Amino acid sequence: MSATAGPGHGAGRLLRGGRVVARVLLVWVLSAGALRLLDRWLPGFSMASWWQPIVCALLFGVLSAVVWPLVLRIALPIAVFTLGIGSFLVLGAGVLAISFVVPGVVIADFETAVVVAVAVSVLAALASGLLALDQDELFFRRAARRGARRGTGGDAEMPPGVLFLQVDGLGMDTVRRAVRDGDMPTFARLLAAGSHRLTEWNTDWSSQTGASVCGILHGDNDDILGFRWYEKDRDHVMACSHPEDAAEIERRHSDGAGLLSVDGAGHGNLFTGDAAHVSLTMSALPVLAGAARRRRSGRLGAGYYAYFANPANTLRTLAGALVDVGREISASTRQRRAGVVPRVRRGGFYPFARSATTVIVRDVVVSAIIEDMLAGRAAIYADFLGYDEVAHHSGVERFDALAVLRSIDQQIGRLYRATQLAPRRYQIVALSDHGQTQGWAFTDRFGESVEALVGRLCGAPQPEPRRGVNSDAGRASEGWQVGAALAEASAGGGPIARRLRARVERAGSAPDHPRTVTGAPGAVTRVAPGVVVVASGHVAMVSFTEHDGRVELETIEREFPELLPALVDHAGVGFLLVRSAESGPIVLGRDGVHRLATGQVSGEDPLGPYGPHAADLVRRVDGFAHCPDIMINSRFDPIMEEASPFEPHVGSHGGMGGPQSKGFLLYPAELPAPGEIVGAEVLHRVLRGWLTHLGQPAPPVGAPASPTVPAG
Repeated sequence: MSATAGPGHGAGRLLRGGRVVARVLLVWVLSAGALRLLDRWLPGFSMASWWQPIVCALLFGVLSAVVWPLVLRIALPIAVFTLGIGSFLVLGAGVLAISFVVPGVVIADFETAVVVAVAVSVLAALASGLLALDQDELFFRRAARRGARRGTGGDAEMPPGVLFLQVDGLGMDTVRRAVRDGDMPTFARLLAAGSHRLTEWNTDWSSQTGASVCGILHGDNDDILGFRWYEKDRDHVMACSHPEDAAEIERRHSDGAGLLSVDGAGHGNLFTGDAAHVSLTMSALPVLAGAARRRRSGRLGAGYYAYFANPANTLRTLAGALVDVGREISASTRQRRAGVVPRVRRGGFYPFARSATTVIVRDVVVSAIIEDMLAGRAAIYADFLGYDEVAHHSGVERFDALAVLRSIDQQIGRLYRATQLAPRRYQIVALSDHGQTQGWAFTDRFGESVEALVGRLCGAPQPEPRRGVNSDAGRASEGWQVGAALAEASAGGGPIARRLRARVERAGSAPDHPRTVTGAPGAVTRVAPGVVVVASGHVAMVSFTEHDGRVELETIEREFPELLPALVDHAGVGFLLVRSAESGPIVLGRDGVHRLATGQVSGEDPLGPYGPHAADLVRRVDGFAHCPDIMINSRFDPIMEEASPFEPHVGSHGGMGGPQSKGFLLYPAELPAPGEIVGAEVLHRVLRGWLTHLGQPAPPVGAPASPTVPAG
């Protein structure tokens, strides 16, 4: 992955140098031409002499390339918090200043100056595109010259650095098809050349970003039950997407020796991996907010400066974001008109949120990685979230999700080219934190949410079950099947439901624990008195708040005699994990029971469709400190490879069943083969071993975790 010396390399340098000169001349000519046209068409702007556009274009180029980056060190917050729009206000002020310097140039007002700045920046972006010139090339060439002057050029003896590029939510099966069908040409070239190999890894039961990334970066994801889960001892729902909760999760799992603890950087992640240089990292936000209060100055983080330092980047990205908004609206309309199912609502603010993820954040993250490579940092981990976001709403392999995947692959190709120019040799490792399993959302398929279902079975008044808001008229014919499924659940048609009801009848169902009207005290919403339900993708967690600790099956049977029989017979439920005083942890399914303590299975193994590692993964979760009283996994259909998530998604993850549990790992062929990987903690050890194999120093054992600071 490193540049090689030789005649071909020298010819390449000459070619790139010629392209740089051509770009500079082309931008200068186009800028001068644009200024001449603006002189004719733009009121309030005039240039009387032929030489004025040429001189002003030259001065604008100097302003953009030299003066603007210096000014940006002070004005960066304005650029960041306005998504780059504020940068053109500052550039407009610079253009206004140029009009005062060049005799005879008239710019009537500040608004006119901003229009001129935008127009010339657009042409600069177009010129780069016409020459197919990678801006990163200019960036690294300038860096190389600075390093040569300072005597700090790349060290041939320095061990290679590693770029860990995470494509969020991309499953192994989708990667195979995307490589085969041309949707990931960069991956296809790396595999065809033999420089990289592709393998899969099996996630934990919680196949979602919180558990996976904490395990990958920190080597520990104990007690992370989902993207959100309930902690009974604190009456609090933990959410990985909440900055304070993310910081608390990292505090519990970091020992200071994470994957990025030795000269590392992280971007767009939930957790830092103990990196000293981060941006767009959820767990670092509380720390960074405190640092910002303590410091009046300082950079906002890697990527921001590198991104906004070039005004053309802002225009390019904002234009790309607007195009993506249009793509989303078009794709949603096409799905709705064609009656495609499953589907979910995609209106409101979502098109803009999607473009922020698929374009704006992506570009900032790429700039952050390039700046880290310039600094020669040893290990860089970045998350590309766009595919996961779109697949949730569009579908795992529908055309607009694959279009986003192609754009991510293009960025990975861009970073691959950048490794050829960086002052340090770099290897690229691409991976995913999990996959996605597609299906019709539980609420839409069965007419009520899992929260409403559990609340109803626990005695809370509920409205009549209804068809989901995202269903269409084409599903009306299936209403009788939904009604039949609900009727079957209430009748206890399955053998396990019949046995559970028989146990209740023998033991008596009068609760021996007094109930309160509201289940109070408690800040978390109860679906029934004393009952909390938290959904996380394909997993739902039920906790009974009026009991301390883990509530056993026998107590649940006494207090809520219909709950377990109805759940195991429900067409959307695959299996339940409960703790029995008699048998320890047991997994209940419609047609069988799996006793985890002994491995004994009665009837059909409820974990059978979920893979060979299912029992071990479920057994591990049973030992978590905050394991809920009932853990519900959605039902997976192995023939259609679909399951109904408990959240309003089309593609989803978070539990077991199908592609959601199969992440991918693309790694350089020169690294040792990883063997079978089961769980994110094992993947962490593989990645850490590769860093050691490449000669990077291992973090000190028991190193204290230090507060993460903004990169710079």
